[in-house]
Amino acid sequence: MAPFASRMAAIPSSIEVDSQPPMAVPLGHFVVGLCFLLGGGLVGVLGSLGALPGQRELAHVHLLLVGWVCVTIMGAMTQFVPVWSGTALHSERLSRLQLLLVAPGLLGFVICLLGGFYGWLSPFGGLLLLGFWLFVYNVGRTLLAARPWDVTERHFALALGYLAVVTAFGLTLAVGFTRPVLGGIPITRSGLHAAHATLAVFGVVLTTVFGALYQLGTMFTQSDLRGVDFPLRRVEEVGYPVGVVALALGRLFDAPSVGRLGALLVVAGVVAFGVVLARRLVGATVEWTPMLSRYAVAAAAMLAWAALTAPVWVADPLSPAALFGAPSSTYLLLFGVVGFVVFGTLYHVVPFIVWVHRYSDLLGLGDVPAIDDLYDDRLAAVDFAALLGGFAVLGLTEFVALPRLASSFGGTLALLGFVVFVANLLSVIRTHGSASLFAVLLPEAARGTGGEERSDGAVERESTE
Repeated sequence: MAPFASRMAAIPSSIEVDSQPPMAVPLGHFVVGLCFLLGGGLVGVLGSLGALPGQRELAHVHLLLVGWVCVTIMGAMTQFVPVWSGTALHSERLSRLQLLLVAPGLLGFVICLLGGFYGWLSPFGGLLLLGFWLFVYNVGRTLLAARPWDVTERHFALALGYLAVVTAFGLTLAVGFTRPVLGGIPITRSGLHAAHATLAVFGVVLTTVFGALYQLGTMFTQSDLRGVDFPLRRVEEVGYPVGVVALALGRLFDAPSVGRLGALLVVAGVVAFGVVLARRLVGATVEWTPMLSRYAVAAAAMLAWAALTAPVWVADPLSPAALFGAPSSTYLLLFGVVGFVVFGTLYHVVPFIVWVHRYSDLLGLGDVPAIDDLYDDRLAAVDFAALLGGFAVLGLTEFVALPRLASSFGGTLALLGFVVFVANLLSVIRTHGSASLFAVLLPEAARGTGGEERSDGAVERESTE
């Protein structure tokens, strides 16, 4: 066990925890996201064995990117925009409603993709769009009360703008499964799909990742930007969003020169940020944690993805095979970068929220555990080994021709890591949380069964005495 003071150093002193929403709001998003993570892992394994019908690849991608990553982003922004910006969340009610729309909308959407019920994609896609637009409005209004914006807030504002466009494109694609919707417009369905995927991954997801890591990477390594970090940050902050928009427009309107310019700016932005993150990790002055271990994988994956992708996108940025970069780098981006950043972040964010609500008022009154004491270090080591192994096997299948069994083995190993990861985080909520998992997921129902929510977020039954 590390000294108490060093493990508590990860609690930033400048955040405004009084501005945070009730614990059930972000944790409800995280728990739902973890359920979609397990579902995505299972669909990936069954799909690799040919055991699923319908559009299994689309279902797999939507479960992981929309269900796990984007729902987690919704919960994280809802929690930390008020905390970092020192302003109240615009509407707690909307933050609860957004999840009640997105979760069933995505579940129905995936079932329709697998079952071939394409006529129902539009209604479920409409639920998704409405839920995400409520989120964009709610967090956007919260951000507007926090001017001027810092680097993280600027990235989050951009990500919200991307998300509004991405969901509109997504609903158009869903409607297009059963009826023509692009007549008279100089774009094709394939171009719209490519632009949708580009803005989703490089716009919404990576922009959010970069914005969050400017805060988290500095905060939890206890190291500051210095020297070359500042020009590299300008390259990313100015060039990267221009690149994302140009790449999306080039793909949408079949304009190779525009797409190539955008592709080069995107690669340059990823390289710049990857170097900044790597320098933060090398300069870390605190004990190495599961969070930082996973960030190290992400930093290495960013630079490897850029090296493989640059020549491919220079040659043809519009190729369907190069949608997410070089064909051999998809797992580097989606699993190595996005996946490991979310894994690492949740290993601090979930215990942090639970700790603040349960233990922060007890400081100085008795023994209080550190944030990193709330989860099981041994389980964290097991899930890291399984996830890293699964990532390595799946990544290898993109470089060399391996039997289908290898892909299934890599997916199974990753799924094992998902299960252990989810179990570890849920144990934090169950053991240390001031509310049960039932109350986290359905706080209104929990209150309706005879419980009431304390100010620290717990649900406590009324005494009958």
